[in-house]
Amino acid sequence: MSQVLTAAPRPCPAPVASPDVSVCIANWNCRGLLRRCLESLFDQDQGVSFEVIVVDNASADGAAEMVAAEFPGVGLVRNGENRGFSKANNQAAALARGRYLFFLNNDTVVPPNTLRQFLEFAEANPSVGMVGPRLRGSDGAAQISYRRRPTLAALLHRVSLLRWTGLFRRAYYDYRRDTFDPEGVRAVEVLMGAAVFLPRAAFEDSGRWDEQYRFGGEDIDLSTQVGRARPLVYVGNVEVVHYGRVSSRKNIGFAAPNVATGYVRYFRKAGAGPAALFLYKALVTLDAPVQCVGKLVQGAVRYATGRRAKARKSWLAARGLWHFMRTELVRFWKA
Repeated sequence: MSQVLTAAPRPCPAPVASPDVSVCIANWNCRGLLRRCLESLFDQDQGVSFEVIVVDNASADGAAEMVAAEFPGVGLVRNGENRGFSKANNQAAALARGRYLFFLNNDTVVPPNTLRQFLEFAEANPSVGMVGPRLRGSDGAAQISYRRRPTLAALLHRVSLLRWTGLFRRAYYDYRRDTFDPEGVRAVEVLMGAAVFLPRAAFEDSGRWDEQYRFGGEDIDLSTQVGRARPLVYVGNVEVVHYGRVSSRKNIGFAAPNVATGYVRYFRKAGAGPAALFLYKALVTLDAPVQCVGKLVQGAVRYATGRRAKARKSWLAARGLWHFMRTELVRFWKA
């Protein structure tokens, strides 16, 4: 296990029997990011009573030990294995005592009074099922913070064997980008799971996080389930800094295969027929080695032209694709 460097324990708010908000964080091997996230919650005024529950999925980098030493007021669950994002979030929710739940990625920073802004909006709009903020990257640029629900056509455009033909381009851009406007407040179909705030009742009524998703697609599923009964609302004047894919890149061998499998599960639940799912699985399977080779070549070109940071990203993507082909294809096809 890597050496754990700890700071002095931070004073946490005095526990209350029924806090306004329970912040639920799933973590795996992201000690530094998690520390920064927790610091942003405890070192700044959030304007409400809150508790934080961290569920650590058997991190090997000392993350759980860091939480215990530096943030003694945080509820900490130590899993003996990586149980996945959905199960860990459900574990946190089961221990939560707050009237509202705030599911938060470990690669985020929460500005002052963010929890108060969420709470005030939710209490002024009790019919709303789930609220999401504007996600802003560390570079200051607004990130895609909500989307439409994906379609098979949109995801097929990502297959390199088809992309050059232009097929499904319109469906893909409708899903990914063309509908996003960072300003204002509006009802949406899918909120990005990096930071979602909802009443406990809405979460329980939705059926909670579907634990068949390990990593990838679970936020689409939760949005869909909550959205059957209550609207989802994007609130652009509330912001959360999101370092965006840092965690998944650090754990690419786990993340990349599970994202592909998560989409299959989502499409099956959404009613896609066997023939459509077979076609999607076949094209993704055939495309994986093509993309893997493409990323390796791209990385070599980037490295040769001095863009070494971008080269590392290309090679990391290739490693994820290789892991998918080598170890996860059977599970992908069974999904």
